[in-house]
Amino acid sequence: MELHDLLSVADIGDGAFLVEVDITDIAGERYVADYCLVPGDDFGLAPTIRQAVGDWIDAGNAPTPNAPPPEPTPEDLRNAMPPLTARQVRLGLIANGITLASVQTAIDGIADPTEREAAQVEWEYATEFERLHPLIEQVALALGLTEAGVDSMWLAAQNL
Repeated sequence: MELHDLLSVADIGDGAFLVEVDITDIAGERYVADYCLVPGDDFGLAPTIRQAVGDWIDAGNAPTPNAPPPEPTPEDLRNAMPPLTARQVRLGLIANGITLASVQTAIDGIADPTEREAAQVEWEYATEFERLHPLIEQVALALGLTEAGVDSMWLAAQNL
């Protein structure tokens, strides 16, 4: 194991640092990694990285303050939603007063015959659905559902 270079040092408080390092690991692989350096850690490269951080600070460099990660966007949150089974999706629709016939009508209303047939296959044969799947977006739009409304139904359907 070898430390090649410190690329950045962020102070995350309580004597801990988040350090971006260029290292070679125990398997001989060289790469850039984020390393969380905490007080009392004497395992692996920690002592070497701790010394390098100390030397770097002693040379007049200042660690950047730790910035909290940005708040996730609604799109990020939707992307992180777990998939639902076909059963959960259908029961979730019914629980929200949306009939399966209205979903079928929305699919039947797709103008392009190839897209309509692909949507029908997805609706009939998919065993699970992703929140951001195009069929979910198409049906929601056709039924006049808002993104937030679909999100709410999606999260509730996880428990069905």
